[in-house]
Amino acid sequence: MGMTMTQKILAAHAGLDHVSAGQLIRAKLDLVLANDITGPVSINEFEGAGFDKVFDKSKIALVMDHFVPNKDIRSAEQCKQCRTFAHRFDIDNFYDVGTMGIEHALLPERGLVAAGDAIIGADSHTCTYGALGAFSTGVGSTDLAAGIATGSAWFKVPSAIKFELSGKLRPNVSGKDVILHIIGMIGVDGALYKSMEFTGSGVASLTMDDRFTIANMAIEAGGKNGIFPVDEITVEYMKDKVDRPFTAYEADENAEYDEIYKIDLSTIKPTIAFPHLPSNTKTIDEVGDIPIDQVVIGSCTNGRLSDMAVAAEILKGKKVHKNVRVIVIPATQKIYKECIQLGYLETFIDAGCVVSTPTCGPCLGGYMGILAAGERCIATTNRNFVGRMGHGESEVYLASPAVAAASAIAGKIASPERSK
Repeated sequence: MGMTMTQKILAAHAGLDHVSAGQLIRAKLDLVLANDITGPVSINEFEGAGFDKVFDKSKIALVMDHFVPNKDIRSAEQCKQCRTFAHRFDIDNFYDVGTMGIEHALLPERGLVAAGDAIIGADSHTCTYGALGAFSTGVGSTDLAAGIATGSAWFKVPSAIKFELSGKLRPNVSGKDVILHIIGMIGVDGALYKSMEFTGSGVASLTMDDRFTIANMAIEAGGKNGIFPVDEITVEYMKDKVDRPFTAYEADENAEYDEIYKIDLSTIKPTIAFPHLPSNTKTIDEVGDIPIDQVVIGSCTNGRLSDMAVAAEILKGKKVHKNVRVIVIPATQKIYKECIQLGYLETFIDAGCVVSTPTCGPCLGGYMGILAAGERCIATTNRNFVGRMGHGESEVYLASPAVAAASAIAGKIASPERSK
């Protein structure tokens, strides 16, 4: 039996000719990632195990992004611990205030991840890098500590689900709508410990940012990872970022899949996930009248320049509804600067938004937009569990930047078509 893309990458990194679903392997790693929340736990495990050196200081990334700039004393102590560790081992890829960005937007931008890589991160949305044709997955802080020390990790080889995409997305429909549609279709455990492999003629119509968003939320369906084939769009994206050789893996024609889903992209409508699960989805014409108190446009899912552009186009010349607070968070310093140069920040401020430095902030209920009891937020983030963005009696609705921006103007969940 042939191998899937993910299985081929894992086989290569394990030094094996062939692997099968369920097989236990030890694979070499190309990058190990932690942030200011998970990093300190991993450092404690690293030191508790008696390790006194890292496997490769150029293949470790520590990104201070969740509570940075620090929101309180505890977050300051966490960052100090990461900073001290980075200085001790001369870590090449340490990103602090002034250089940091939201990790899963920052690392591709910096060329630290590439096609064919095997990557682990102590953050569940590490699966983002599958957009580049890499195997990337989130792990616990103990596994990460071992990865920092040894440059390897144990895996159970996942089985796979194939998503055959055809057609093209309609205007005001994006990768966020695609992945919310899929999660609504298969459920939050529909791909539990499986590789979600996206193929078909429709892939060519998706931008890299669409692919990053889709791969990012594979974990919301329970997936071990999400992965896209490497095509001209992928290579063009990496061309001026990745300065090392990479390998483009292709699934065998006789690769085995647990399920195969066929999705015509042209049939997908703007999709919203209602509280309190990403799978609780409705299309925009099924929403009804849902007033909102807050809008968040940003996160590792939808904080890239194209997301800022969509929001700015809808908000330009308009005003945010008087009952709504809007927080816009460009995902990296580079994106922030480009937003200034393109006039997007002026558009956001004129519309009545506040623009934040890059941070995960409100996505995980950290800071920069905590909700009170009874408040509703529509956000371009990735999770809407009970209490995810604040009080346990608040509500989070997940949507694309287009829907979020249109809703900011309307004061309720609204179609981007109605904002024109």
